[in-house]
Amino acid sequence: MHLTRRALLEIGGLGLLGSQLAPFADAQPTPQGRRRARAKSVIFLHQYGGPSHLDTFDMKPGTPPEFRGIYRPIQTSAPGIQICEKLPRMAPHMDKVTLIRTVRHEMRNHNSAGYYSLTGFAPPTDDQRLRDSRELLPAYGSVVDRFAPSEPGTPSFVSYPYNIADGSITPGQHASFLGQTYDPFFIQQDPNSDDFRLPELSLPAGLTAQRLQNRREMMNLIDRSTEILDISARARGIDALNQRAMTMLTSPRFRRAFDLSSEPINVRERYGRTPYGQSCLLARRLVEVGVKFITVYFAASIGGQSTVSGGWDTHGFNNVPMYPILDNYLLPITDWTLPTLIEDLHSRGLLDDTLVVWAGEFGRGPRINNIAGRDHWPQCYTVLMAGGGVRGGHVHGVSDRIGAYPSRDAVRPEDLSATMYHLLGIDPHTEIRDPLNRPWPLSTGSVIDGILQ
Repeated sequence: MHLTRRALLEIGGLGLLGSQLAPFADAQPTPQGRRRARAKSVIFLHQYGGPSHLDTFDMKPGTPPEFRGIYRPIQTSAPGIQICEKLPRMAPHMDKVTLIRTVRHEMRNHNSAGYYSLTGFAPPTDDQRLRDSRELLPAYGSVVDRFAPSEPGTPSFVSYPYNIADGSITPGQHASFLGQTYDPFFIQQDPNSDDFRLPELSLPAGLTAQRLQNRREMMNLIDRSTEILDISARARGIDALNQRAMTMLTSPRFRRAFDLSSEPINVRERYGRTPYGQSCLLARRLVEVGVKFITVYFAASIGGQSTVSGGWDTHGFNNVPMYPILDNYLLPITDWTLPTLIEDLHSRGLLDDTLVVWAGEFGRGPRINNIAGRDHWPQCYTVLMAGGGVRGGHVHGVSDRIGAYPSRDAVRPEDLSATMYHLLGIDPHTEIRDPLNRPWPLSTGSVIDGILQ
């Protein structure tokens, strides 16, 4: 069966649909009762490269210099919780936050650990050559789109502004075998640019929403006459995407969410005039129009020696220490944007219904290596959560004396996924089936009851 370009472009030159046309096995949930949702939306702030917990949210000031590093801890608004001195703007907001200090797994490579952090499923192998595939497990947002979708006219899952990669595209960023219908609405533009807009959500000159609808009805007649939709599951996926595109094209409320120029200048400045800062501002606006799951990628790559771009991969390269990278870029951006997002959601009455998750794919080793960096360390690291039904001013789990391993209440990525789904009102034990008809639970973990309000 040959699919014409008309099947892809029938609503007038949209860049929305993408070019990957993989067949999919539809999800088949087992009968489960819906749970009471504590969160209406999730903002997942993915910190690619692996932030050092020891230099941010789980400091060990009493250890020797080769473990503790150069930063000192400071007090926060939450009694008993200290964080890095380079995060002074974050300190007053720690009473709204839960720190999970004992997340652990076994994946030491960015692509395999990245997939784990984006899906809640361990990859088949811990291999940097792990490749993206429609046969792997779906992204969190795709599961949410399948089982707790947004209202018509608003996509359930939006991700931006990068496709993350380390040599090759990191798996776990799309719907996988759930099918293209549940892929994210992906935006590969910089929200901080002066000309940020979504041309794919703008109607061509002279084409009204009514004319577009009439055109769609004509295409439906053609499709029925050729029986395309009955012949090809692939075509059915395309049609579902086109229907979604049509709905969004005719939804002024959703389109207006992307007009960052309508925000007061002081609000845009508070978030920070960086791609990450304006991406987080856009996330708040998407929450306001009902998007269920928003993934914001801090950086497209794991990072390196640059002090003006990249992610959290602070090994130290060619004897360049990690501290200038942290001092000049990673920590300032985090301290500028993360507390602003939390406070803005709180002041607008949105934080109680919005779960903010700040997480990388792993942490950093307790010992500073001989080229002045910290190596990959999945054995123990910190994930931050705020709002959406989790406790404020709370720490879950205790790491050991040097922050190397959990000493109490270890948590795995599967437990994080179970908790997110639970807070969204989705039963984590609901089953989906892959193309081989094998059953998979949405999560194999347990809800972290100790962090819930």
